[in-house]
Amino acid sequence: MRYLVTDDSKLARMTLIKSLTKFVDNSQIMQATNGNEAIDIVDKYKPDIVFLDLTMPEMDGYEAIPKILKSNPKTKIVVVSADIQTKAKEMAISLGAKLHVQKPINSQTMQEILELLE
Repeated sequence: MRYLVTDDSKLARMTLIKSLTKFVDNSQIMQATNGNEAIDIVDKYKPDIVFLDLTMPEMDGYEAIPKILKSNPKTKIVVVSADIQTKAKEMAISLGAKLHVQKPINSQTMQEILELLE
């Protein structure tokens, strides 16, 4: 399994990666700082699961979701966002995300996400 963590905040990426490495090999985790980078990585490496923030420069998560899925329809997208409003969740899911969870993700939440998606 390959994983992509996409967030413009280095701290948010490191926090998510820290909880993810408790369950998977660090060598299988890639990083992107915006939607454009995420799409390039998906095109090249075809990660199985993409953790995606919604609010980022250049290309936000809402715009990136359909483009990621067009590039690799088998990719499972988990939106990890501070925006937990119902409208944001509904929009992310309607665009093709499998889950929408509030950041930061702790180890328990990460385990539940991985068990659900893998």
